[in-house]
Amino acid sequence: MWWRRTLGTGRRCLGCRRNGEKGIWSFHTRPICSAPALPAGRITALQALDVWKTHFEEKGVTEPEHSSQYIIAHLLGAKTIESVEPQRLTEFLSKEKTEQVWQLCTRRLSRMPLQYIIEEWDFRDLTLKMRPPVFIPRPETEELVELVLTDLQKDPGAAEAHQTCLEVGCGSGAISLSLLKSLPQLEAFACDRSQDAVDLSRENALRLGLQDRLKVYHMDVIKDADRMLGLFSSISALVSNPPYLFSEDMASLEPEIFRFEDYAALDGGEDGLNVIRQILTLAPGFLSNRGRVYLEVDPRHPPLIRQWVEENVEELRYMETRHDVSSRPRFCILQKEESHKDPKVNQD
Repeated sequence: MWWRRTLGTGRRCLGCRRNGEKGIWSFHTRPICSAPALPAGRITALQALDVWKTHFEEKGVTEPEHSSQYIIAHLLGAKTIESVEPQRLTEFLSKEKTEQVWQLCTRRLSRMPLQYIIEEWDFRDLTLKMRPPVFIPRPETEELVELVLTDLQKDPGAAEAHQTCLEVGCGSGAISLSLLKSLPQLEAFACDRSQDAVDLSRENALRLGLQDRLKVYHMDVIKDADRMLGLFSSISALVSNPPYLFSEDMASLEPEIFRFEDYAALDGGEDGLNVIRQILTLAPGFLSNRGRVYLEVDPRHPPLIRQWVEENVEELRYMETRHDVSSRPRFCILQKEESHKDPKVNQD
């Protein structure tokens, strides 16, 4: 569940095999393998690529060619092997650079995702720092950002209005920071139960010069519900890519995921809705009138969410389900309607 960057705008999955719905990947047990010996003499980048591609293939590492290409391109100061000047690929690597290639490629043998190995990845038009165990943003989430942007930009008077966004479960900060870069008038708030995620979001905001427009809080939407209701109000858009995997599907995750990413950012409980229900329960207290909720969910979720909201949250109206690029029902959009009831808070 990690992806290669391309020279164009599209991306595809790298290193995973699909098992059922998108977002769940099959797991095949693999031993942690030893690295090939460092070469006795000097070696070119192309030779290093061939050595590691072959070794990855022999040891069962998924997408062996792209794994070696991205690591070596990164060490040569590029994002893709195609963008490296051809003559550099045939030049001998220094001893130090060769050792760095071996060090990073050895991490890939343990099935560490490329994002963690090279410590950065692109999300839309941003380059974000990455480190374990903070959740790695997926391509579908770029589509979620586009939905929010489209709605906020078409809002009458949006260019002059002060708009606010709340992201629940911010991870690396990808969603909030991408929205902030595209909408100069926007102010964003974000929270995550993980201190690692909070720290990384703040670091990415600082690196992108967006720290003055993003406030990041270390809070759990379930345990800190009252505190959050006291902090956030009159929000224009609540957006979240919450934990939504069904607990029974966690056992089928690829080693890239289960060895390195935060389980709490993935496991949504028995029906995948534990955190989603809490977000929707609290949403009327956060949102301005006609403010909207944007959720990325499992394709099985939209009808379940629609029914649950109709039965339990009078102040929210289910607006529509949107499909992702693979034509799966992936995104739910809801809107706050006026009501005099207070939201029910779950703090179990």
